Amino acid sequence: QLETLEQEEQECLELRPHPTEKRTHIVSHQHGMTVTKTLQEGQAEPQCQSFCYSRARLRGLLLEGASLLLLRVLARRQTMPPDLVFPAMDTEGDLCTSSY
Repeated sequence: QLETLEQEEQECLELRPHPTEKRTHIVSHQHGMTVTKTLQEGQAEPQCQSFCYSRARLRGLLLEGASLLLLRVLARRQTMPPDLVFPAMDTEGDLCTSSY
């Protein structure tokens, strides 16, 4: 039983004159998961947005770390089950599906 407790992602674009930094923080809690997105462009004030997903909506969720582990297991077994699809999160923190 593997479960993602917390995940942090950071992207930086070094474009002059306005470098951009984007962070996504995902944390698991009793009722589901909270996603906090922060965007900072140049010297402007960071823009922050936070939202939650219930445990019911996240059932079977496969985040980045778990996805890498699954890919390693599949490569080791040298087999791929047909129609392998999991709930996932895109780079914006929205729910989507991940197909292998």
